[in-house]
Amino acid sequence: MSNVTYNKLWGEAQNTINGATEYDTVLHAAPYEKDKRAAQIWVSELYVKYVTVVNKLDQCYDQIVHPQKRLVIRKLLDACIGRVLELKHELVNLDLSEFSYYDDVLLKLKILPMEVEINVPNYYRREREDELKKRKKAMDDILKKLGFYEEEIIEEEMTEEEAIRLIQRHERARQGRLRSQFMKEIRLMKEKGKAEVPESKAFDISLAAIKIQKTWRGYSTRHKMKRRKLDEMLLIGMLQSSFTEVKARRRAEEVKEIRRKLQKEYQTEYEEMLISEKQHIKTWRGGHMKEDIGDEVRTWITDYWHETGKFPDMPSEESGGSTLFFTRQAAESEISKTTTSSSREGKGKKDKGKKDKEEGKKKKDDEEDDLGFKMQPSNFLGDIQAASTEHEAVWRYRDESQNPWQHADVEIIKEQKTAQVEAELRREVDQLLRAELEVLQAALARDLASKGKKVRKASKKKGRSGKKSKKKKEKDLTPDRTLESLFEELITNGIIRKYPEVQLSEFRGERSYAADDLRKLGKDPLPSLGDIRQVILEYCILPLGSKAIHQTAPLVKSVLLAGSRGSGKDMLVHAVCTETGAVLFDLSPANIVGKYPGKSGLIMLVHLVNKVSRLLQPSVIYMDGAEKPFLKKVPKTDKTDPKRLKKDLPKIVKGISQDDQIILIGVSRCPWDCDQKALAQTYSKMILIPRPDYGSLSFLWKELLFQFGGVSRQFDTAAMTKVSDGYTVGSILEVIKEVMTCKRALQLRVQPLTHAELINSLCKMEPVYKEEDEAFLQWFLKTPIGRRKARQLEIEAELRAELAPKTKKKN
Repeated sequence: MSNVTYNKLWGEAQNTINGATEYDTVLHAAPYEKDKRAAQIWVSELYVKYVTVVNKLDQCYDQIVHPQKRLVIRKLLDACIGRVLELKHELVNLDLSEFSYYDDVLLKLKILPMEVEINVPNYYRREREDELKKRKKAMDDILKKLGFYEEEIIEEEMTEEEAIRLIQRHERARQGRLRSQFMKEIRLMKEKGKAEVPESKAFDISLAAIKIQKTWRGYSTRHKMKRRKLDEMLLIGMLQSSFTEVKARRRAEEVKEIRRKLQKEYQTEYEEMLISEKQHIKTWRGGHMKEDIGDEVRTWITDYWHETGKFPDMPSEESGGSTLFFTRQAAESEISKTTTSSSREGKGKKDKGKKDKEEGKKKKDDEEDDLGFKMQPSNFLGDIQAASTEHEAVWRYRDESQNPWQHADVEIIKEQKTAQVEAELRREVDQLLRAELEVLQAALARDLASKGKKVRKASKKKGRSGKKSKKKKEKDLTPDRTLESLFEELITNGIIRKYPEVQLSEFRGERSYAADDLRKLGKDPLPSLGDIRQVILEYCILPLGSKAIHQTAPLVKSVLLAGSRGSGKDMLVHAVCTETGAVLFDLSPANIVGKYPGKSGLIMLVHLVNKVSRLLQPSVIYMDGAEKPFLKKVPKTDKTDPKRLKKDLPKIVKGISQDDQIILIGVSRCPWDCDQKALAQTYSKMILIPRPDYGSLSFLWKELLFQFGGVSRQFDTAAMTKVSDGYTVGSILEVIKEVMTCKRALQLRVQPLTHAELINSLCKMEPVYKEEDEAFLQWFLKTPIGRRKARQLEIEAELRAELAPKTKKKN
């Protein structure tokens, strides 16, 4: 696509942002809303709008080459992602569920459910490509040194003479096969020629031609009708296409890569222009600007002296310097340092303290009375509005006819650098004027002293000492060691692990389309695989991938994934690491057994994980068998000492702050086996991954089977969906891997795939039994959010029961 197309897309996104921010501001100012369904619709509408904006802005940021536009888009993109995360947490509090459904909003806005799924921003990995490659290479080198990788056997190069002989050998064999076939045909023709056809059985040539024509026309027509029927079914979506336009896709990807290369070139050019323009302004205009600033400030000081009979004190550099003179000309401001301001400050502080107490009391009363829903203040709304204002003021109506290749705009650079140079020169001028004012004040003091008048001495503000942090700094047990040596040690001990690169999109599955209707009926439906994918994106990937977003967005320190074997828990962990380019620290009991023994060893292990994970952000701390550290009774057969991290794991989670791009992800197959209170204290979010529903299974079979070109598009996947009900995604993947071997894929044209082959392989797999399913549901109902949801459903049922007799009486 062209520059115009992406500019247009940015404009469309900006129009949506303007409407969303206006609506957002209204909701913030709105009074408490008691109707939770109405509040849920309001928040959902905002959420959906911001999600569509994020997807559009991500495309723009990935493909727009103009460096200055990309700066504005990046601000908008980060702020919109942050706002999406805030709204997600609002929806969780409203629904008392980690999964949100909003079919009414989608119908109102005429948006497809697929459009509301957020894409992982491209810049999360693309802007760190070099760093990730270096880290991967360093890890590979360490593993090779340890002997985990076998050295690749390099084949000896073939000489030219050997290559010619090989080609000649193959050519002679080919010619021999052709000659053999030719001689066979001649021999058959001779044998046929020997048998004479009787005259009575001979037929007319014209009749033979008619018969051939008839047969061919029938075949040709049937083929055309079949093709037409298939095209029609593909058009209406009843069949999945067996091929994609590979050339077109490849060309589109090539164009994207070309634009990304241009981005790097233009960015380098822009950075060079910033330096050269600043130097140019300093050289040619710096002297005049310095004189103008000095004259302006001196004039103001002289006028002030004529009016008040005294000289002002120069404000400090931190407070703004001489710029404050022109912002407070009419008042006896901070410059004169009268006691009134300090008294006002004191009074203000008292009033503020009183106000805070009143607000706190009011808030407490409100919580007791449960006034309803009120939108929480946003940390990102101001940034969105500021970036939108910049777009409106600078870019929306800018004439770019003279800049078709989208190079950096020189005029904007000049404006920015002029202001920057002026600020730097003002600091220099202020330094000189401070010395001049001291001399003038001293002269004025001597003059007044000679006349017998008292002089108010300028009070010197003592610099405020920085508040001591209440947080105790952890003692560094490895002060003399480099990051490289610590990294190597953790890889050697298997704490930092290499993981398979998996995209989140590879966790296939449909979203739940009936969940919204079920919730309206007062039921709490189980999520689908598509819902799980969205939640992992919102809780783990989006905050973890960007430092700017993580510092301000709602903090999720830990996530627990619970599900049966083969449900995709480990795959999701690897997807989080892949999409964010994170380092994986494996603290599973089975992995750390025998490593860093004793109490001192455990202290060192925890210290190393804390230290290195912060130095190599983003980081994922992984815990397989998340329930094991909190087991009430350890089985005698378990020799891994699972309770070793019982006390340290909650401390690791507690130490994660907004500035740390770190998350703890635990996976569990039997989370009910442990102390639930300790588990809830460690993991703030608990996500149950159920077995796939009908929609997800149908989608999986189609996706996995139809990737093989030889499989007929009329193959009945619905039958396989019904048969495989109760099996996990992992089981289905194993079946496809076992049946669709390379040899079987080549035979598909001659020997079509049958259901029996798949069913025979599926029978060997272990399904998820009803008892296990119920155990997971019972456990989830006892989690903090499960209990809150159950309580809410009880209250709603009681209210409906109370209202039912009243409505009957009215009728």
